[in-house]
Amino acid sequence: MKRNINRTRSLALVASAAAALLLVACEKPPPAEPTIGQRIDEGIASAERKAAEAKASVEQAGAQAGQAVRQATASVADTARDAAITARVNAELARDSQLSALRINVDTVAGRVALNGTAPDSDSRQRAEKLAASVDGVVAVENRLTIAAKS
Repeated sequence: MKRNINRTRSLALVASAAAALLLVACEKPPPAEPTIGQRIDEGIASAERKAAEAKASVEQAGAQAGQAVRQATASVADTARDAAITARVNAELARDSQLSALRINVDTVAGRVALNGTAPDSDSRQRAEKLAASVDGVVAVENRLTIAAKS
């Protein structure tokens, strides 16, 4: 009988110890601070993110700068093309015996030619417009020439 009591006590002790272990195991441990290795990993990951952001920013700035250069180049090319058209129109007007390039001002913007000044008569005015329109690169002619008063 003594043996049964000892056995019952032993089982009760084992059961109590097991219950205590289970309760301890179920409790959440306090949050542990990150280890040095985890901190280093976090630092590396953060540096990689910042580097990727910086790279994207530099690439975007480069693309914008490239676009600005292309636009500036196109603008210079357009200006040069307009200047060449103006020179060719002036040359055509100078070849005409009745039109004086000195009295006709030629302005060109985007291939559109504006003729300002005076022409000796209406035929010369029309001829000036036709000469300007015949030049390569001219897309339109605005004839603002007036007929010179005879003195």
